[in-house]
Amino acid sequence: MLVPILLFILGLLCLIFGGDWFVDGAVGLAHKFKVPELLIGATIVSIGTTLPEVMVSATSAAIGHGEIAYGNAIGSIICNAALIAAITFAIKPGAVDKKSLRVPVIFFFIAAAVYMVFAYIIHEFSIWSGIILLAIFVVYMIICVKDAVAVNTMPDVTNEEEIVEEEVIKHTPLWKDILLLVVGAALIAVGARLLVDNGTIIALGLGVPESVVALTFVALGTSLPELVTAITSLVKGHGAISVGNICGANLFNLVLVSGLSITISPFQVPASKLVGGLNASLIIDLPLMAIVMLIMTVPSLISGKLLRSQGIVLLLIYAAFVAFQFVM
Repeated sequence: MLVPILLFILGLLCLIFGGDWFVDGAVGLAHKFKVPELLIGATIVSIGTTLPEVMVSATSAAIGHGEIAYGNAIGSIICNAALIAAITFAIKPGAVDKKSLRVPVIFFFIAAAVYMVFAYIIHEFSIWSGIILLAIFVVYMIICVKDAVAVNTMPDVTNEEEIVEEEVIKHTPLWKDILLLVVGAALIAVGARLLVDNGTIIALGLGVPESVVALTFVALGTSLPELVTAITSLVKGHGAISVGNICGANLFNLVLVSGLSITISPFQVPASKLVGGLNASLIIDLPLMAIVMLIMTVPSLISGKLLRSQGIVLLLIYAAFVAFQFVM
C-alpha cells in the first residue's frame, strides 16, 4: 500500500505544478498575441486538457470499442459544466466576454444537434457522423484563428498601465510560454493518471465498493485536467481562461474525442442502463448534457456575467445526478 500512496502524492504534485505552468503559459500566449484569454481557453487550453481523452478514446476505438468514447464524452460534459464550471461561477462570479463565448457555445449546440440526430433518429453513429463532427472541429478552429488574427489587426488603444504590462510580458520569451504550456499539459495528464489509478487501488484496499470508486475517482479522473486548470485560473485571477476552457473542452469532447473515435470504429447507441425499460442514455444523459450547457451559457451570453446562482443550480443538478447513479 506504501507504493500507491507515494504515487498518489506524486500525482497530486504533478497536477499542482502542471496546472500552474499550464495557466502561466496560456496567459503569456494570450497577452503576447493580444488574444482574449477566453479565446485562448476555448482553443489551445481546451485541446491540451482534452488530449488525454482523445488518446484514450482513439486507442479504445482502434481495438473495436468506439462506444467507450460515447459515455466518456457525455459524462465529461456533464461533469465539466455541472461541477467544474459551477465551482468557478459559485466561487468567483464576474464579467465575461460575450463575443468570445458566443462562438464555442454556438458550435457546441450545432455539434450536439448532430449528435442527437444520430442518437434519436438514426440510432447509430456511422462513419459519416464521425466525419461531420470532425468537419465541425476544423471549421471551428479556422474561425477561431481568423478571430485571433482580426483581434491582432485592430487599432491599438492601450492605456499606460496596459503598456507597462505589455513591456513586462515581452521580456518573457515565446519559447518559454510554449514550453510551460506543453510541460504543464504533460504533467497534468501524468498526474491525473497517477491520481486516479493509485487512488482507486487505495480506495479498494480500504474496502470502498467498486461502484462508488467508479463514480468518484474514475469519473472525476477524466475531468481532472479541466478541474485543475479551473482552480489554478481562479487562484491566479484569470477566470476567463477557465470558462473558455470548459466551453472548448465540452465542444472538443463531441467533435474531436467522439468524432475521431466514431470515424475509427462506428457503433450503435449503447444501452447498458435502462430506466423504466428505456435507454437511460437517451432519456437522462443526453437531455441532461444539453440542459447543463444551457444553464451554464445562456444567462452569461445574455447578461455578460458569470452568476453565482448559475453555479448553485448546476451544483444541485450534479449532486442529484450522482445520487441517481447510486440508486440505479
